[in-house]
Amino acid sequence: YELHYKLEPSGDDAYIYFAGASEVPEAVAVSVRGRSYKILANVDIEKPDAEGILFAHGSRFGGHSLFIKDKKLWYVYNFLGIPPEQQIISSVEVTPGKHTLGMEFFKESTGEYGESHGTAKLYIDEDTVGEGKIRTQIGNFALCGDGLCVGRDSSDPVSKEYSAGFEFEGGTIQGVAVSVGSDVYLDLEKQA
Repeated sequence: YELHYKLEPSGDDAYIYFAGASEVPEAVAVSVRGRSYKILANVDIEKPDAEGILFAHGSRFGGHSLFIKDKKLWYVYNFLGIPPEQQIISSVEVTPGKHTLGMEFFKESTGEYGESHGTAKLYIDEDTVGEGKIRTQIGNFALCGDGLCVGRDSSDPVSKEYSAGFEFEGGTIQGVAVSVGSDVYLDLEKQA
């Protein structure tokens, strides 16, 4: 079926990534630093126990990932590797069928060091299935070389909730769209 998102990617910049592609280095991947953003994955869940990474960017030293585990949709934001990981878990199970699974971060304020504070929401199709407050880092994720992946998490996992790789199984990822808002303001000195 054609690439179609029930939750339309919006914002000034929108990127689409596909499973099976090489890891995208951070220098050329979408940057969510200092702004609102949305990640949407078009998936066909074929088995009730489908699990694995939909989207991952970064490592245990900072990054974020969207994945299915224990039949639930998870979003984890690892802020500079500082415990605890920020986790939002869906209140309902992901069922077999064609779905748009995603998350959205709404930047509400900027902290003393340039970090963004706001609300993150999880979606299954058009329904909000999880919500929580998170903070996002202003610095790069890829301190040890881990870039952006779809369908797996390369070498050093973003979250302690899964092992390296955690390849998506039990369905097909048609594509992942990431869109970013225009609300970015980066202080280059703070970022460095």
